[in-house]
Amino acid sequence: MSMLFQDLKVGDSAIISNNVGSLEGSSQVQRLMVLGLTPGTRFQVTRVAPLGDPIEIRLRGFNLSLRREEAKGVKVDKL
Repeated sequence: MSMLFQDLKVGDSAIISNNVGSLEGSSQVQRLMVLGLTPGTRFQVTRVAPLGDPIEIRLRGFNLSLRREEAKGVKVDKL
């Protein structure tokens, strides 16, 4: 089921969709890809801060915290 990254809840697992490049601003896309959010990457939401921002995910053996604004528009396929 395709959805936006920011709509995931704690415990949800997903795969980064192939359309990461559809985000506005190539520097934002490049930064997310350098951080490991490349198409086909599987991850799990491990924590969400009390006020809902940032979101911590586990991917490729490490934890990564992202603000909702940074991941805005990233499409994922929920598992």
